[in-house]
Amino acid sequence: MDIQLAFILALTFVIHLIGTLAYAFRIAGIRTGNIAIAFSLFNILVLVSRISNSFQAPFLAKRVETAIVDPALHHLALDFALVIAAASLATLAGGLLIPSFQRYSTAAVGAFRRTRSVPRLMVRALTPRGMVLLSESAALPRYANVWQLRLGGAVPAGIVLLNVAVTALWTVGVLAAIYAGSLEPQFRVTASTLSAIINGLATIMMFVVIDPFLAGLTDDVAAGRASERDFRRAVIWMVVSRLAGTLLAQALLFPSALLIAWVARLI
Repeated sequence: MDIQLAFILALTFVIHLIGTLAYAFRIAGIRTGNIAIAFSLFNILVLVSRISNSFQAPFLAKRVETAIVDPALHHLALDFALVIAAASLATLAGGLLIPSFQRYSTAAVGAFRRTRSVPRLMVRALTPRGMVLLSESAALPRYANVWQLRLGGAVPAGIVLLNVAVTALWTVGVLAAIYAGSLEPQFRVTASTLSAIINGLATIMMFVVIDPFLAGLTDDVAAGRASERDFRRAVIWMVVSRLAGTLLAQALLFPSALLIAWVARLI
């Protein structure tokens, strides 16, 4: 593995880790009663994710360009499979870190209420006391919360399955567009701009169905109309379905790239 590929894998890991840890901030918002503050603080991590995303695509595109010039230089099919595998590993790691991170983010929300300053909060997080709090927040998912999982009730099976599909499409969207450039080198610039063909459907499903469902459940728990146990169950199913979606993305990469390459030739 060369340095460029290792950097791409690291960026992918960060992107999907942050995406999974979003659920921890929802829990922190519920427990503190400060949902808006929790989401505002999470936006700091979103900035890190977006910066990582802005670097990931150009580095992947450069890898495809060099492989077109010298096919023996990179094994693109394996490289892209490793990138998706990094997404799966990050999702699994994020799921395991949610108990720790929700405790830490709960403390961060409380600290922000006192300081009302993000820069001051970030400085405090880097102090020895902040590091001690981080270590004290360490916790693993409770076995009882996992083995008692069942679909239905607060977590409809349709939402879980839809989240699998959304995650798979989002994971593969940009990757397929870039990979399509290796299938149709003469249209590689056009192909690289067509990720919306894959991501567009995922975006619609996310913002029309999944995100409103989670927002409604969050408000229900905050208002006492649903239990925190129901929300934890929903979070676990969201993480499991995200993981399943990244695994499904492995199978969708090549067909999606073929679709984008066909559209690039057609338009």
